[in-house]
Amino acid sequence: MKLKATVSRDACKARKAHFNAPSHLRAKIMSATLSKDLRAKYSVREIPIRVDDEVMIMRGNFKEREGKVTQCYRKKWRIHIESVTRDKVNGQTVPVGIHPSKVVITK
Repeated sequence: MKLKATVSRDACKARKAHFNAPSHLRAKIMSATLSKDLRAKYSVREIPIRVDDEVMIMRGNFKEREGKVTQCYRKKWRIHIESVTRDKVNGQTVPVGIHPSKVVITK
């Protein structure tokens, strides 16, 4: 029995709704967990990530790195952090996109 008539449990429809979400909903979906002390202070587990938040990466090649969020790239579901870059072949440095679920907000 369905609980809500407007929400589908079909995985195909759920994925379509997620990846075709408009920008204002993507901002809400792109949330990151708070650190333990912030979680105790605000009584909230996660909040939408914003520019100038200080985060720590918890997963992947850049694990344990800290930095400030410089950009929230909603179209690609990624955030850019100031200390996380890679060098291109021509010598130019570019930011590496990190998924917001893989970081913890520290400030």
